[in-house]
Amino acid sequence: MEVSILNAEMILVMAMIFLAVLLFITEWLRVDVVAILMMVTLPLLHLVTPREAFVGLSSNAVVSIIAVIIIGAGLDKTGLINKLVGPIVRVAGKSPSRIVVAISLAIAVISSFMQNIGAAALFLPAIQRISKALKISISKLLMPVGFSAILGGTITLVGSSPLILLNDLLIPFKLQPFGLFDVTPIGLGLVVSGILCFIFFGRFILPQGSQESDSAGEGINSESLELLPEIGDAYELRTPDDFTHYREPVRVEDLRRRYLVNIVATTEPPDYKLFSPPLDTIIRSGVDLLVFGRDKDVKRMAEKEEVILKEGVEVFKDDVAAHTSGTVEAVVRPRSPIEGKSLKQISLRDRFQVAPLAIYREGEIYRAEIGDLALRVGDAIVLHGTWKRLQLLQGEGSLLFTTPVDVEIMRPEKATFAALWLCVALLMILVFKIQLSVCLMTGALGMVVTRVLSIDEAYQSVDWRTVFLLAGLIPLGIATEKTGTAAWIAHSVLAAIGTVKPIILLAIIGVLTSAFTLVISNVGATVLLVPLVINMAVAANTDPRMAALVVGLAASNSFILPTHQVNAFYMGPGRYRSTDFLKAGGLISIVFIVVMIGMIYVVYGV
Repeated sequence: MEVSILNAEMILVMAMIFLAVLLFITEWLRVDVVAILMMVTLPLLHLVTPREAFVGLSSNAVVSIIAVIIIGAGLDKTGLINKLVGPIVRVAGKSPSRIVVAISLAIAVISSFMQNIGAAALFLPAIQRISKALKISISKLLMPVGFSAILGGTITLVGSSPLILLNDLLIPFKLQPFGLFDVTPIGLGLVVSGILCFIFFGRFILPQGSQESDSAGEGINSESLELLPEIGDAYELRTPDDFTHYREPVRVEDLRRRYLVNIVATTEPPDYKLFSPPLDTIIRSGVDLLVFGRDKDVKRMAEKEEVILKEGVEVFKDDVAAHTSGTVEAVVRPRSPIEGKSLKQISLRDRFQVAPLAIYREGEIYRAEIGDLALRVGDAIVLHGTWKRLQLLQGEGSLLFTTPVDVEIMRPEKATFAALWLCVALLMILVFKIQLSVCLMTGALGMVVTRVLSIDEAYQSVDWRTVFLLAGLIPLGIATEKTGTAAWIAHSVLAAIGTVKPIILLAIIGVLTSAFTLVISNVGATVLLVPLVINMAVAANTDPRMAALVVGLAASNSFILPTHQVNAFYMGPGRYRSTDFLKAGGLISIVFIVVMIGMIYVVYGV
């Protein structure tokens, strides 16, 4: 095979590629700064024109990724994904294998249309609750779920940045672009094979931690609420239809005084919910009660008052979700306007709709008659309420919150609009021949117009580092192709490996891409390798589209090291070490390449 002559421009381009890879590996500069460096340096060296240098900022891929991030933020803001957790857990039961399968499949599907790090973040609280409730080590759950989130990005063409970028990289070669679901059979095969690996080999490749060690230190504000067990947990009860017959009226204050149980919410016919009801509120027949108390106290109240204790929280399930409400500790500050006044006098329940659960004073816990207790400086009040109401109380300034109430306020009432605009975007992609970026940006704009997100929240949700990383590396790919560098490297590699079958060449490309993603970003690997492998495929009489597709898919084969965002995110909560990823990720990486090449052979007949 005749290799083209190496010239000064090619040497200069390869020097820039080497510099970019070196800076990615050493992290002397942040990855987005490296990309901007390429964007500015390449036109100065006359390797690309100024127009080509900045074309990435307006590329279809970059705009699509911005839109996907905003759509994902809208789904997150409405808590739409969290509503899937309950049914998933009910289907999975208490079997660790079934839980892994159910959650992994769910997170893979979600990752197919939103950033996998976003999906991983959404599921973390649910997985922690499942681990604690079923006494399953969280280290046995998080890694399979995290790997599934990464694999889920291969199910559609908008599931990961490399695949979103892929069609733009095909344009200079005048190759047919891929459709939204062209990769779906391959992606599903990768997801299923990854889950099966953990089912059959999980006990050999996953760390065998204990649930007790995992749960140490967990809980809401555990560092400040050391006496939270004295307050208890949330329970739901229902009064029978004859509750008020033949008895004196029972008030909220009576139940707290008799049983040390706090009524934080109650229903009012027909379907109204009253939160932090006043202490003189009379408990009616046929209503649901949300209470906080110790297990033994709640059971004693249920028995004595002849009310029905439910197995779990049902009516108020969404109201006690971690993203909606919580329990915090607030201290009476020096020179506070509420010093010397009682809780009844300052009317916390009426003004802010938060429920005081207990008061800590000089080592003593007051839970029964706290309404009439005159507050002193240093008193710690345990409060339960929605995050929105607690933030209002914090802003009032009379109390110092030991843990800032900075929980993001959710908008569950906008869930329908979020789902609607996601469906609109997908429908436009599937039915109408409209550019991907326009379809996705329509969905993102719809979420802003219908106030699922404010425009400021939409701007804040975008990871601008990823945007500039993409935009800055695109001109490097243009320079690699324009100067003939990609063709020269392709011919050189083919000359070194000799004549091989197309399927073998694709496997080599898959291994090469997987190796690159371990040391540089998957976006960087995609931009650098796609022009190279297309030239390699053309020279070897292999389908160049399939070579590019292998790069786009294999850029997600990042499991051996915790360098991927999802792996890094789950490393702390899962108590993982690098060797844990090496053991499990090594097997998954091998299976990934085998299944990917096998599915491409079956689906596309390479």
